[in-house]
Amino acid sequence: MRTVQLAGETDFDGWRDAARRLRVEGVEPAHVRFVAGEGQGGLFGETPIPDAANARPFKVSKAFLGLAQDVILHRDGDRFDLLYRLLWRLQETPELLKVTSDRDVRAALEKAKNVSRASHKMKAFVRFRQTGEGADERWIAWFEPAHRVLEKTAPFFARRYANMNWSILTPEGTAHWDGTRLTFGPRARKSDAPHEDAVEDFWKTYYASTFNPSRLRTKAMQSEMPKRYWANLPEAELIAEMIAGATGRTDQMVNAPAPEPNRRFEQVKAQSVDRTVTSDLVPQSLQALNTALAGCRRCPLWRDATQPVCGVGPKAAPLMIVGEQPGDHEDLSGQPFVGPAGKVLDEALQAAGIDRGAVYLTNAVKHFKHEVKERRRLHRTPSVSEIELCRWWLDYERAFVKPELVVAMGASAARSVLGHAVNISQTRGQVLNGSQGRVLVTYHPAYILRHPDPREQVRAKADFMADLARAGAWAASGA
Repeated sequence: MRTVQLAGETDFDGWRDAARRLRVEGVEPAHVRFVAGEGQGGLFGETPIPDAANARPFKVSKAFLGLAQDVILHRDGDRFDLLYRLLWRLQETPELLKVTSDRDVRAALEKAKNVSRASHKMKAFVRFRQTGEGADERWIAWFEPAHRVLEKTAPFFARRYANMNWSILTPEGTAHWDGTRLTFGPRARKSDAPHEDAVEDFWKTYYASTFNPSRLRTKAMQSEMPKRYWANLPEAELIAEMIAGATGRTDQMVNAPAPEPNRRFEQVKAQSVDRTVTSDLVPQSLQALNTALAGCRRCPLWRDATQPVCGVGPKAAPLMIVGEQPGDHEDLSGQPFVGPAGKVLDEALQAAGIDRGAVYLTNAVKHFKHEVKERRRLHRTPSVSEIELCRWWLDYERAFVKPELVVAMGASAARSVLGHAVNISQTRGQVLNGSQGRVLVTYHPAYILRHPDPREQVRAKADFMADLARAGAWAASGA
């Protein structure tokens, strides 16, 4: 029996070199045993390698090498022996890997599939937490992968979070990125990672707001988010409560009385408002403006939207907040800022001491622009022409409300309010002089929610809340 001592559980190079030598020597799989450990690797009890001139040459495909690199990351202790059996057989049957009914081929492909799935889950379920500030800032995550995929997957995080200093800690090794170089270190303990940070409450609020009890499929959810990962996910503590209350919430939705028809629609249908009427319309009040909006045909966005979303708020509000366009929730409800972005706005308003009911809320574009993918309606950014055509409505809203200050959230809103494009990062937080009054430009809440960099999310949210606080103080003072 030949024994091969490998340097570690993922020592692909050591296995490949030893397997090549053994195959050249003609050592059959039944007479070889591979052992992974902390040694230096090598062959024990080996005999001299035959002269290359007398050895039977062989080669393997790139497909096999790629398969072997993945299979070695599996936790099954038989993986090295399995791969050597395949290597041995490939010399006689070069097309063996295409025979998926073969027992060894099927086992290797299944292991590679499991490793790929573990790498995918790592990309989905790693949660970084902030430690330190300034030069000492670092983002640290604890993760327990199903297979040994840390080194395989860490380059993904180096690309995605290239401007962060981060570490991923696992029971079998660690990965570290300093902004320029990716390195790997020894195993870690869960206690080495922070337990929580400032962004987690924000993330859990967003996660809970996206939960739809009527679409709950517990088995499908656990298939995509296996319970083995829940212990390290901050949002997982909400899952049991949301599942428990799903039936009651669904029943409540089903038994709720149907809402009254939108009266604006009925009025517009009776008037048969079309493009010509809208273009010539001179509304005499905010109510008349909102009534006419249901018949707007100034751009094609009305064709795919459920309904236009009018502005809401007092007729003489000192503060007007303008967003980009309605989202999916707003399009269905007919009310602005009732979805996830609206929850971020509500949090900022509350922190700033601003009563939402005292603010006039509206959007630069009144219809939901979207595309459908896999039964989901995904937001699309309005074009410049759509913003300009819809600006007619916003100008009338501002003329009727006469706010002391307009807060433009995002690039589309800023263009509509100011009449030209601005750089949000350069103008954010400043009170500018517009053609119809003072304007403060800030981020759109959706930017905070969708940004892939958690550090940028924290920074942008802090800036957004500071901007809303300044806007409230400015509008209150009438400065």
